[in-house]
Amino acid sequence: MQRRNYTLVTEFMLTGLTDIPELQILLFVMFIAVYAITLVGNSGVIALIRLCPQLQTPMYFFISHLSFLDICYSSSVTPRLLIDLLKEKKVISFAGCFTQLYFYAAFATTECYLLAVMAYDRYVAICSPLLYLVIMSLRKRVYLIAVSYAAGFTNALIHTVATSRLSFCGPNTINHFYCEGPPLFVLSCSDVSLNELLIFVCVGFNLISTMVTILLSYTCILATILKVSSSRSRQKTFSTCSSHLIVIIIFFGGFFIMYGRPSSRQTHNLDKVVSLVYIVITPMLNPIIYSLRNTEVRNAFRKFLGRSVFQHL
Repeated sequence: MQRRNYTLVTEFMLTGLTDIPELQILLFVMFIAVYAITLVGNSGVIALIRLCPQLQTPMYFFISHLSFLDICYSSSVTPRLLIDLLKEKKVISFAGCFTQLYFYAAFATTECYLLAVMAYDRYVAICSPLLYLVIMSLRKRVYLIAVSYAAGFTNALIHTVATSRLSFCGPNTINHFYCEGPPLFVLSCSDVSLNELLIFVCVGFNLISTMVTILLSYTCILATILKVSSSRSRQKTFSTCSSHLIVIIIFFGGFFIMYGRPSSRQTHNLDKVVSLVYIVITPMLNPIIYSLRNTEVRNAFRKFLGRSVFQHL
């Protein structure tokens, strides 16, 4: 008779970022401020795009969804991190751990695909400007968003189900500040070769498919920009892509550092720092990048403020 695996662990302990009480309080104050800026900044971008007629274009449609994803995937980890910074014992239930794993993986993967979709959107806008609104119709945009979410949530489901089927016989201390696949594999008393293979295949496929789309899109964009005779026109055309390129570099840079190098017990602190930037800091930076580097957003914000002040006079 085949032996079945039973999960003996009912809860996990997270090591968190530090065990120094004074530093925990300082980090709590810093990260709650960062999280508040993330929520206000991204919510503000979404509201501004919805309320301002001049921002009702395909590009801003995708930016509003990027802001929504930033709120979601930051919220899958940050509130729990803030609570744990105030607790001596950072206990998370078995169900809570895998719920966090699922939603973090779902929203992070969805954002990968959305950034690729946004690169394609810039390609169409610059290389086929006369057909831009026809090609990027509302139906097409909704379809691309739906595909991104389907890819993200399917990927998360595969990893979460595969990880939840492992046996955890103790110890139960996760050397991280949130639940993630590789730190959980270390605690398992089951064979994790299938899980490692799934990460290699799925993460590899997600990265290759999105990066190829981004690289092809920007290769065509660059070729089109180089054909423009006026340097001012070239600069203006490229400026429409600069914010997106910065977001891509920050997002995929963290992704490659986290998953593109061999795992080692000596790199746990580096993993935590990179994860912190990737999960907590980056969602705060995205609305700042799109606001400060985008003239249309700044002008729309000024007009919106002016209209609001005038209405209250």
